[in-house]
Amino acid sequence: MTQITLTGTMVELHPLQLEHTAALLQAAADGELWHLKVTHVPGPDTIDTYVDTALAGRNAGTVMPFTLVRRDTGQVVGSTRFWKIDRVNRKLEIGHTWLAQSTQKSGINTEAKFLLLSYAFEVLDCVRVQFTTDELNEKSRAAILRLGAVQEGIVRHERIMPDGRKRNSVRFSIIDSEWPQVKANLQAKLLR
Repeated sequence: MTQITLTGTMVELHPLQLEHTAALLQAAADGELWHLKVTHVPGPDTIDTYVDTALAGRNAGTVMPFTLVRRDTGQVVGSTRFWKIDRVNRKLEIGHTWLAQSTQKSGINTEAKFLLLSYAFEVLDCVRVQFTTDELNEKSRAAILRLGAVQEGIVRHERIMPDGRKRNSVRFSIIDSEWPQVKANLQAKLLR
């Protein structure tokens, strides 16, 4: 699967590469994000598996992993990906998103999501883009709703977290008929 770079004003989404491993770990160290209980961010013991899994998914055609790079500094500040890519039903999920603590609330996440959603609906011709987050992750849930996604429900015991907790996940989506309004709202947010 061909993977392209998505470029915005603040951030570029580069295809994740093995060479990004050290920079991704450094970004995750900004806030020691691997200690978060409501999401999975790679740490010193898990970064190699994290990158290998992402690249294996890209090779299988089910994942498009990205490294987030600040345009003003060239610094790697996080990662995100398309995954659960289903070309037959023209749907996918945006997930595995995390940002260095110092980059949160900077507009970079909003712009990255705008770039991903634009590509999904306007290039890949998706009819549905979904998001899933931990029921306990209030920050993530609020951020997904701010994008304009609709909460669909809670999937009980959807996955087991690294600490053994049975996670309930909240599922959200944006469908193709909603994209024009979501796009306009996101463009307005990015202009502010």
